Amino acid sequence: MELSHGHEPETGAVDGPRLARLLGAPELAWLVERARRRLVTEQPLTGSVSLGDPTPAQRAAVERLLARAPGGGRSLTVRLDAVDAVLRRSGTSPNGLAAAVEALTGPATSLPRTRQEEEDDWKRAHAPLDELVATVPALAEWAARIRADGLARRLGRTPDVTLGLLAGVCTALRALPAVPVVSLPAFAARVLGWAHALDDGTPLATLTLSGARALTGFHDGQGTEWRREAWASAGLLRDELSSTVLTLNLRGTPALDRLAEDGEPCVLTLRQLTRTPPAVAAPKVRICENPTVLAAAADVLGPACPPLVCLQGQPSAAALTLLRGLHDHGAALYYHGDFDWGGLRIAGALRRRVPWRPWRYTAVDYRAAVLRCVSPPLSPLVSTPTETPWEPALAVAVAELGVRVEEERELELLLSDLA
Repeated sequence: MELSHGHEPETGAVDGPRLARLLGAPELAWLVERARRRLVTEQPLTGSVSLGDPTPAQRAAVERLLARAPGGGRSLTVRLDAVDAVLRRSGTSPNGLAAAVEALTGPATSLPRTRQEEEDDWKRAHAPLDELVATVPALAEWAARIRADGLARRLGRTPDVTLGLLAGVCTALRALPAVPVVSLPAFAARVLGWAHALDDGTPLATLTLSGARALTGFHDGQGTEWRREAWASAGLLRDELSSTVLTLNLRGTPALDRLAEDGEPCVLTLRQLTRTPPAVAAPKVRICENPTVLAAAADVLGPACPPLVCLQGQPSAAALTLLRGLHDHGAALYYHGDFDWGGLRIAGALRRRVPWRPWRYTAVDYRAAVLRCVSPPLSPLVSTPTETPWEPALAVAVAELGVRVEEERELELLLSDLA
């Protein structure tokens, strides 16, 4: 660092030219660096510092600085107190070694203080999460996870950018789930001021979708179709035709009424359900997980089959929209699915968004099914266990017996109920 030059230094000021000659030599750079390291880590400039295997030039520089020969030995040891005294006594740096080091190398900002200020900045960057949780308590666990795993911090990179990012995310989440459903670009334009704000791959979309899933309980996954369904679960449509639900003998629109007269299955798109949803609902609507059940019901019972909805796996946005509408029209929903961990997870995901009652889907039903299904033998359970909030005993029974009963194995019994 270039030091200022002057004829007479001010009282207490560093004499730049003298300091450059006394302590600024390249052979003393190691000494200045050790002293600076102590400054930035808030350690006192006392005691000794050592340099292993010094060169003759480094030994000579220390001798000129202290006006005496340094000790012998393979290492070179210098007492910082002695250097401080030389600088003060000579008037080169009346305020001692600390002022001299900063004159040579620039301000020595305390690392602990810098780290604390940085953490304070990051805490302020995450403040929108606190405001969000105050108005949407259901997102408290999600907000805590975002803080803990550092996702927003990684996406934003700096506190200022992260603050703006989370402000936008929280603004969007306060408006979810969208009722009535709306296109994703239209929502982004209205709430965030830019139609492409929630396009795939943007940090804002990544965090907002994460929070939306926390609101709706939508399952983990990946891929374009999964993201489409995840957005749709919060009422935001990327497109209205890809999400569908399979039904039998529902009524409430002219098209549904005609198909019900013939007992023919119907595939409803999310577009149909958001634009012309069924206007009425039967008192009781059954729900199954696998299309084999619905197809068999159409074949065997035809128009006589009571209303039936098939999820075909995880509940789609179309299925959720339909079932919510049926429930709002007074229908009691009854659900049956596979007796395995995957099936129980699907049932739990549906239950978090739409109320339903078990349709032969209790611990007693599972135990009876295991006894009935002797041949061919039932296959063992795979996947991770889950809970069954509608009846905790069911999860206990499944874990105890350890076999899966697919819905198709119960087909005869389910058809007898429908008949």
